[in-house]
Amino acid sequence: MTPQALTDTPLWHEAVDWGVVLVFATVYLGMFLGGLPRLKLDRAGVALLGAIAVIGLGAVSTEEAARAVDLPTIVLLFSFMVVSAQMHMGGFYAAVAQRVAALALEPPALLAVMIGVAAALSAVFSNDIVCLAMTPFVARLCVQRGLAPVPFLVGLACAANIGSAATLIGNPQNMLIGSMMKLPFGAYSRAALLPVLLSLLALWLWLRLAPARWLGRPGLAQQPSAPEAHAAATAPTPAVDRWQTLKGGAVALVLMAVFLLTDWPREVAALMGAGVLLLSRRFHSSQVMGAVDWELLVLFIGLFVVNHAFAGTGLPALAVAWLGSHGVHLNETGPLFAAGVVLSNLVSNVPAVMLLLPHLSGAEAATTLALVSTFAGNLLLVGSIANLIVADLARDAGVHIDWHAHLRIGVPVTLISLAIVAFAPRL
Repeated sequence: MTPQALTDTPLWHEAVDWGVVLVFATVYLGMFLGGLPRLKLDRAGVALLGAIAVIGLGAVSTEEAARAVDLPTIVLLFSFMVVSAQMHMGGFYAAVAQRVAALALEPPALLAVMIGVAAALSAVFSNDIVCLAMTPFVARLCVQRGLAPVPFLVGLACAANIGSAATLIGNPQNMLIGSMMKLPFGAYSRAALLPVLLSLLALWLWLRLAPARWLGRPGLAQQPSAPEAHAAATAPTPAVDRWQTLKGGAVALVLMAVFLLTDWPREVAALMGAGVLLLSRRFHSSQVMGAVDWELLVLFIGLFVVNHAFAGTGLPALAVAWLGSHGVHLNETGPLFAAGVVLSNLVSNVPAVMLLLPHLSGAEAATTLALVSTFAGNLLLVGSIANLIVADLARDAGVHIDWHAHLRIGVPVTLISLAIVAFAPRL
């Protein structure tokens, strides 16, 4: 039998399908663990190797793999990484955080301002970069004023996650949902605004009114040690490049106007905005490109290919049909909530959204998935990259935020925000 005849046999196709199933299971195990045991791989590396494996198995050709990648999503994500890098390198985030920290307000009012600022910035720029820039200043603020650091720092991460759900550019999973489901920018934001605002209010109320023993005042968080506290309080403030900040801000504002007022493809407009920012006499293109999260882009590309190969086995369609025969329909609020929350905390929200999106229809289900997958990131410390960024940078300032400290804020805030998503349409 010739090799060509062998690959055309049903037995061969069945073997390839089982190989794809094995690759798919291994990739999503890697999403759950953050890598693979005994191998120096992160999630992006696992997804990339998974894509290579399904191509190597012959489950998809290289041309089919390329078509499986949703290019508008990749382009939009890359473009806003460039915009956010411009704002970060120009010192904008640091300047905003410094202004907030300098406000002569009582702690409750200061907490409210910090939550509002973090949420607003995250709705337009990357919530991860907002946390990266603001955390050192919030930690310094707590050290200088003798404030309990855990409510402020965990509140920062939660606010950034919640605020990022307000638009279709606030986080990667929303970009993916908006691109693949063709959601109108303005219509989505109008639907998301009330749940986001009410969830931010719930976050502030919980941090303000919950029992002290729940929030680490003072027990759950280690007090900063003297050298770390001194370093946090006296750390130099990055210089602000006003022109570069204004340039990045102007591009961001123009893009928001284009998204809200025109039907121009978002990825095309964003790519042109990124091109304008790369035309610079101040920042070398290698600096800007170095700030792009290439690993996240690789993660997206790898998962697109692996998921496409897995869909080709027919098993996802069979699973959805089986669930439907038992009265479980993913387009319905209950099953979608459960699947979104569980998968977002098992494999992270981007892989979870990629798994669920092909089985949804309609703007309402897509909007619900965007809100649920984002809000679910506040449930656990490992639920979102923003949480981990805050915890890591807080440790540098001598503040220890473990999973238990985060749990006492993240769980009630997540449950309340999910309840708001469920009942907001009726308000």
